[in-house]
Amino acid sequence: MQDLKITLVQTSLHWGDMEANLRHFDRLLSGIKATDLIILPEMFNTGFITEPAPVAETMDGRTVSWLREKAAALGTAITGSLIIHEERNYYNRLIFMLPDGSFQHYDKHHLFSMAGEHHRFTQGMIRTIIQYKGWKIRPLICYDLRFPVWCKNTWLEGEYGYDLLLCVANWPEVRSHAWKLFLQARAIENIAYVAAVNRVGHDGRGQAHSGDSAVIDPKGRPISHFEPHQEAIHTVTLSKKELTDFRAAFNVGADWDGLRVDL
Repeated sequence: MQDLKITLVQTSLHWGDMEANLRHFDRLLSGIKATDLIILPEMFNTGFITEPAPVAETMDGRTVSWLREKAAALGTAITGSLIIHEERNYYNRLIFMLPDGSFQHYDKHHLFSMAGEHHRFTQGMIRTIIQYKGWKIRPLICYDLRFPVWCKNTWLEGEYGYDLLLCVANWPEVRSHAWKLFLQARAIENIAYVAAVNRVGHDGRGQAHSGDSAVIDPKGRPISHFEPHQEAIHTVTLSKKELTDFRAAFNVGADWDGLRVDL
């Protein structure tokens, strides 16, 4: 059973300035050593912008190339979301980049209608599971966290559908209480680790973000919690044995109700 070492990067972002953000992450990531996965916030290269045209990139663009270069240079997977323009559509897309340059992606399913995201972005329709180093990882983007049916783990033929629920976000401080409760609830109800990275600082609309990034164990207990409003980098080791042992002793999945997601 292989443990998974993950590194969460909680930081402020430059509004709409891709080059400034990539330089900022160049500095932050330069000190990271010996980790399996680096997790960056939602729209880490621009901040949460809902007018995508001026800042959107293609999959051959600067930021995806930067992710590929960083993963190779650091010898680790790296993930975060950005705005992608593809076939006349805009997506809030999480890229999970491996050191060899291969990647998987997840497009945000629950678009934040209260900020108009649903008017300008195309909804992702695939519940992605990423297989990495013996772990099954389920990615989410920000608002997805509010929807327990979309987040729901599965139990099929004696196996859980995922081991780690990963969420990248630009979640505002005004709703930080809900954020913290959702993280614990999703861990408990899905018998899985939760790792969530949120930004800090004010965005271009004046919205404050407190961060409150965290890693939660399958019992709902914080393994790592960031001080609010502070830029910081935490590295945490997730124990596969502890997860497996807990699931064997308290196998809630075998008693779950069947659920169907209508897309």
